[in-house]
Amino acid sequence: MRLPRIGWRRHSTRVTTALPTPMNTALPRLSPALVVLFAAGAGLSVASLYYNQPILGAIAHDLGASTRAVGYVPMATQLGYAGGILLSAPLGDRLDRRQVIVAKGTLLALALLLAGISRSVEVLCVASLAIGLLATLAQDFVPAAAALAPAASRGKTVGSVMTGLLLGILLSRLVSGTAADRFGWRAVYFGAAGTIALLTAFSFARLPRFAPSSTESYGMLLRSIAGLVRDVAPLRRAALAQGLLSVAFSGFWSTLALVLAEPPFRMGSAVAGAFGIAGAVGALIAPVAGSMADRRGPELVLRVSAVLVVASFGAMAVFPGSLAVLVITTVLFDLGVQASLIAHQTVVYGLDPAARSRLNAVLVSSMFFGMSAGAMLASRALARWGFVGVAVLGVVAASLALVVRLWPARTSRY
Repeated sequence: MRLPRIGWRRHSTRVTTALPTPMNTALPRLSPALVVLFAAGAGLSVASLYYNQPILGAIAHDLGASTRAVGYVPMATQLGYAGGILLSAPLGDRLDRRQVIVAKGTLLALALLLAGISRSVEVLCVASLAIGLLATLAQDFVPAAAALAPAASRGKTVGSVMTGLLLGILLSRLVSGTAADRFGWRAVYFGAAGTIALLTAFSFARLPRFAPSSTESYGMLLRSIAGLVRDVAPLRRAALAQGLLSVAFSGFWSTLALVLAEPPFRMGSAVAGAFGIAGAVGALIAPVAGSMADRRGPELVLRVSAVLVVASFGAMAVFPGSLAVLVITTVLFDLGVQASLIAHQTVVYGLDPAARSRLNAVLVSSMFFGMSAGAMLASRALARWGFVGVAVLGVVAASLALVVRLWPARTSRY
């Protein structure tokens, strides 16, 4: 599949997005050990965003904060991440990625320590905002792996690293809740700070140096992100389709605990946390999608993935009271969403090596916007129509994603 270079002209008198050719530098072979380091780095970094969710009750009790006040903790974390994705994206193209990873890792460990020693919810919110900003470290590992991977196996490599990232998302809540029950909520942050510190040390010791792929100023690179969205049709399609699938993904996970607590299930939060294991099964299978994207092209993976998500949520809507259906479809729709993300990243990373960090920022920020919208819409659907409403929301969002992947294909070679 041919994909366009980004530095083209829409009009003969104006270059819409001018990006320099990356410097010619021989990068080392991507060893299995480096792939493991990239995957672990992505997973441990992104997990920092979700550790707080199962322990908010314990935090409120210990700090004497109201439910409303402690609710600002996860909000600050997500706001920090959303802003950090866009603000830090040019750094990976402008600077040595190894330096960016080590600097962010050091600061993230310090932010987690600050959260652990916080004596007020206000200080914890400030620390949480910093954690969100710096947890964008996860998005530095993925393009770094893509830069080292041979073109013929880039999809498989990205899939392996994304498995680490997705496992970090899905298992962080389970780890956090279990650790807090035994050692207290502060131990969660201290443990996270320790793991990030170790990750940073390994990254400093093992990662190669990456030549900057652009010599433009930070401000110009930041402005170029808008130009990428405006001018690159494959990027817009990928961002829109993945954002819609993220509506379905987040809508399910943000309401699952409430659904399981009500009839006919009547199950506690421990069971809701255990569903993360079901989602992790899909994450483990997802690298197969990267290999398929390498062999057959990403478009087939994208369409099959969207169909799988539509079918899964459709089954939930038809059998809303079946625990077996809920478990099976959780595995299947997670597989579909994650396989689609891997295929979309394969497309996006192939557009222009000099802009991988910024291209990734557009894709991931659209995903998190979709997740935010999904959580809001699903809570309203659950209040009005119950779990069937959440399932229908998933069907609609995934169907629109499928339309995005099918409709332009008739008029565009991309």
